[in-house]
Amino acid sequence: MSRPKGLVLPAFFSYYDSPVKLVETADGGIAAWRLSKDSGGWKPANELIDKLLFIEDDEVNRLTRNEFIQRTEHDRGYYLRGDGPIFALYETVRAITDAQASERRYPTPEEIALVAGIRRRTFVMFEEQLQRAGDPGADPSLASEG
Repeated sequence: MSRPKGLVLPAFFSYYDSPVKLVETADGGIAAWRLSKDSGGWKPANELIDKLLFIEDDEVNRLTRNEFIQRTEHDRGYYLRGDGPIFALYETVRAITDAQASERRYPTPEEIALVAGIRRRTFVMFEEQLQRAGDPGADPSLASEG
């Protein structure tokens, strides 16, 4: 699909609570990638481009780059299980959020910053792993741009 005038890519969305990114293709068009909650990788989702850009829908929300990274890592940490450093960091975040829930309190500013920093780090680590495995939608540089 060709790019509408004024659209800055990459662009980030939540579609039915699932992170989606629109990126530029090699020929100057647009490609959509939706997070797979089964693998943590990216599934082609070009059928969503028009819905994301042109249709008013309560289930479509525009996200900032940081909101996209945080949402992606929230979902990966929630839906995926495994071993290794990435999953150890997901467990750390889970311990922090579980403590807040069991104590029935809001997170402290320090906890908010710690969780956000961990998720930014796990985003890069997970995306680098996906890239090595050949996932065409992986892009660890998103965490360092903008």
